[in-house]
Amino acid sequence: MNSFTTTTTSPTARAFVHLHSHPPLNLRSRQPPAGVCLGLWPPSPSRRTPRLVCMAEPYLITKMESVEKTWKELSVKLADPDVVSNPSEYQKLAQSMSELDEVVSVFRRFKDCEKQLQESKVLAKEAGDDEEMAEMIGTEINSLSKEIEELEKQLKMLLLPTNPLDARNILLEVRAGTGGDEAAIWTGDLVRMYQRYSERSSWKFSMVSCSEAEHGGYKTCVMEIKGNRVYSKLKYESGVHRVQRVPQTETQGRVHTSTATVAIMPEADEVEVVIDPKDIELTTARSGGAGGQNVNKVETAIDLVHKPTGIRIFCTEERTQLRNKARAFQLLRAKLYEIKLREQQEKIRDQRKSQVGTGARSEKIRTYNYKDSRVTDHRLKMNFALTSFLEGGLEDAVQACAAMEQKELMEELSESVAAS
Repeated sequence: MNSFTTTTTSPTARAFVHLHSHPPLNLRSRQPPAGVCLGLWPPSPSRRTPRLVCMAEPYLITKMESVEKTWKELSVKLADPDVVSNPSEYQKLAQSMSELDEVVSVFRRFKDCEKQLQESKVLAKEAGDDEEMAEMIGTEINSLSKEIEELEKQLKMLLLPTNPLDARNILLEVRAGTGGDEAAIWTGDLVRMYQRYSERSSWKFSMVSCSEAEHGGYKTCVMEIKGNRVYSKLKYESGVHRVQRVPQTETQGRVHTSTATVAIMPEADEVEVVIDPKDIELTTARSGGAGGQNVNKVETAIDLVHKPTGIRIFCTEERTQLRNKARAFQLLRAKLYEIKLREQQEKIRDQRKSQVGTGARSEKIRTYNYKDSRVTDHRLKMNFALTSFLEGGLEDAVQACAAMEQKELMEELSESVAAS
């Protein structure tokens, strides 16, 4: 007689076998073990091996099986003597495998829970009138179902493609739009809002280039923001920010609509953006305002023009010409890199239903309504309290944008797997 024996992975399944004093089930045997209901023996094909019926979406299982297959192939290659003797190749494969370790581990736990769930459901049918056992099995089924649901969410997150730019620092540019003096004042309000959000996030910010307006605020202001994963959060801020309020310059109490444009530019390395010196027109000038004896006497300001794009940068924030020149080129690289990224994103944009994360400047993303003390995010179709928002309370909106982007990426992943 064959000695093959099923192994129950579910704790309740093991308890069921123990409480009913059943010997290990020999499913290939045609004779029922002692104490087993004859109505359940011989087992039907469906009972011989409880079939794993995955609760997850088919595309997710397909993708995970592909990842697990790749992981197994990498583990085989790492055991190859030729690979072991090649340190660079071994390190490369080991890195690739380590990046999949968590995904495979979660997927295997997911499959184990699915198997336990199916076993528990079979036992629930076999428990009959045993109320105590039925309750125990029911509790485990609920517990396993919840764990499977959480594991599925975790798997979806692990499968989402990561943005290599997310960990970068940024240059944030706020530029006054329509609205004259009020647009410049509104630009200043946005600059302060991002400064406060940076403080809340424990980021460091510094001014790179600012052009102050006559009645307050800025015509243009560029800040450098450094910290943990700055781009991953502020990338959703690119676009047109509209304000509706009674301006400080309004004498008759009428509500005006003004705009400011925000551009989020990840810092670019010199190797990523090559600037031809022939394309640069650079002149120096004297800085204005407070800042020391040499401010109005020495030409420390830098006026830089990039001929092919027409980008002009006037940098005066630093005390020396050398530092202002370095700042100007840093900002130029970021602007050129942003243009490059935007061109890439425009190719993909038609495949998306919305523009979250695309950084399109023409996109009106929010309206700040002072009369109703409300901020409306048009992408999310959500409202936020105005006062706390302007004090740097952007986190809820940022997280909502991230969730929307994740949903879109998941839909794209599903479509790509279905098409392949």
